[in-house]
Amino acid sequence: MSDTIEQDAHGHVDTIQLSAELVEAASVASHDVAEYALWLGDDSLVLAQNLGWWISRAPELEEDIALGNIALDLIGHARSLLHYAGAESGRTEDDLAYWRDEPQWRSAHLFEQPNGDFAHTIARQFIAAHYLFELYSALMQSTDATLAAIAAKAVKEVDYHRDHSIQWVLRLALGTEESRRRMITGLSDLWPFVEELFVDEPLIDRLEGAAVRPSSLRGAVEAAMFPVLAEAELDVPRGFISSGGGRRGDHSENLGPMLAELQVLARAHPGAKW
Repeated sequence: MSDTIEQDAHGHVDTIQLSAELVEAASVASHDVAEYALWLGDDSLVLAQNLGWWISRAPELEEDIALGNIALDLIGHARSLLHYAGAESGRTEDDLAYWRDEPQWRSAHLFEQPNGDFAHTIARQFIAAHYLFELYSALMQSTDATLAAIAAKAVKEVDYHRDHSIQWVLRLALGTEESRRRMITGLSDLWPFVEELFVDEPLIDRLEGAAVRPSSLRGAVEAAMFPVLAEAELDVPRGFISSGGGRRGDHSENLGPMLAELQVLARAHPGAKW
C-alpha cells in the first residue's frame, strides 16, 4: 500500500492526516478495539479489491473512473482502520493486508461476494454503501476518539458511494427489460448476506460506547434502502439467510482466491519496497 496517497475531492484520508489523528486521539487501541477496527478495515479492503477488478472493464468510461475512485476511498478507510488495529500487536497495515491467512480475516460475507455482472456489483454496492453510511454516522459518536475521527472522514465519502449506487439501481431497474432482470437477479443473489451485517457478536458487548451495535443499524439502513427499491418498482427480496460467520473467521468460498490475488506480489517478494 502506498504511503503517498493525497487527499482527493472526496476528502480521502491520506497518511499525514491519519498520523495526526492517531497522535492526537489515541496511541494504541485496546485488544478489543483493535479487533473491532479489524472488522471494519477488512470489510473495506475486501470490497475495494473486488471493485478494483472493474478498472478498464466497466460499461462506460465515466463508470470506469467512478468505481476506481470508490475503491480508492475504501482503501483509504481500510488503511486508517488497519493502521489503528495493528498498533496493538506491533503490526503495520501492510502486515495485516498481506500476511494474514484466510481464517485470520474478519470481513462479513457480503463484501466477499464476487462481482458478477455490472448489475450484481451495483446490488452489492447498494447494500454495502447504505450499511457503511449508517455505521460511520453512528461511529462518529464513539467514545474511542480515533474511531470517531476515522468515521467522520469516511462518512463523507460513503455518502457519495450511496448516491452513486442509488442512481444505478434506478437506472438499471427502470431501464430495459434485460437490465431490470439483471438488477433483480443481483439483489436476490446478495440479499441472503444482509442479515450478517446486523448480528451482535460477543465483542460488541465488551465495547459499549466505543463500537456501534450492528442490530441498532437495521432500522436506519432499511428505511433508506426500501424507498429506493419502491421507486425502482422492485420488491424486497425474500428467501434463505446465509449463516455468515465472517467476524469469527468463517468465510465464504470467495475470500481465499481473492486473497491469493491481493497478496501474491508481497509474498513473492517479501520486504520489497516500491
